[in-house]
Amino acid sequence: MLRRALLAATPTSAARAVAGRFVAGETIADAVTAVGKLRDAGLLATLDYLGDGVADGLHAAANATQYIHLLDDLAAEGLTDGGAAEVSVTPTAVGLLRNRQTATGNIERIAAAAERHGTTVTLAAEDHRTADDTLRIAAELRKSRPAVGSVVQAALRRTETDVRDLAAVAGARVRLVKGAYAEPLSEAFTERHDVDKAFARCLRVLMNGPAYPMIATHDPRLIDITRALGLEREPGSFEYQMLYGVREDLARRLASEGARVRISVPYGPGWQAYLRWLVEQRPVSVASAVRTIVR
Repeated sequence: MLRRALLAATPTSAARAVAGRFVAGETIADAVTAVGKLRDAGLLATLDYLGDGVADGLHAAANATQYIHLLDDLAAEGLTDGGAAEVSVTPTAVGLLRNRQTATGNIERIAAAAERHGTTVTLAAEDHRTADDTLRIAAELRKSRPAVGSVVQAALRRTETDVRDLAAVAGARVRLVKGAYAEPLSEAFTERHDVDKAFARCLRVLMNGPAYPMIATHDPRLIDITRALGLEREPGSFEYQMLYGVREDLARRLASEGARVRISVPYGPGWQAYLRWLVEQRPVSVASAVRTIVR
């Protein structure tokens, strides 16, 4: 019932109240406010402007400009210092559907602004059809901006090979996620236990290399493995990442123990599509938010 109700919800319905738990808001000001609160709680942030799948060149350029204005406002509040707040950019939001050159040019603009403000950019992963182009864009940008980050999805069969290549690059920022796209069996593991095992294999490769691992999971078992592997690393040489509004208790506990914890903060007018995705991926978290609002 929850899933049907929220998937059918309109912007004027209770869905907006639920979204307020998981989305910072629609504007840059909303995003900056959310990041300020995270900073006060000892948490880092990466911001994602909602709206991928853009084919129009002007729209793609406007999305890139949105990120640049976001970075300017975050910096004005001192929130980008030392990379405390960075941005995550989905390549199809800035022109990859048009061509790789368009996306690269727009991401370069964002990366230049990030570097000017003492922070960086991470290129988000999409389905397997965009994986090659996204990794190539990141590799190209890292030639002049080595802090540009990549995201790899444990569910994809190719990822262990990709991780071995990335993990060997000293300081390379690599975010490991399970993956949330419906992929063909030929391209991806589809059973949960297979994805978890693949994640653990990739995790060990990353944590044993000179790259900078960013471990994005709420799974207590995988966090325990990360913590154990982290004992062999220098303090501050890796971080955990979690979704805004999901397992806040765990994020705060890890941060209180001295870990670097970064929260993925979505914002923008595309919040409805994000909420639908969250209902599919984190139904328990959304149901908890609904119960709280009802009470």
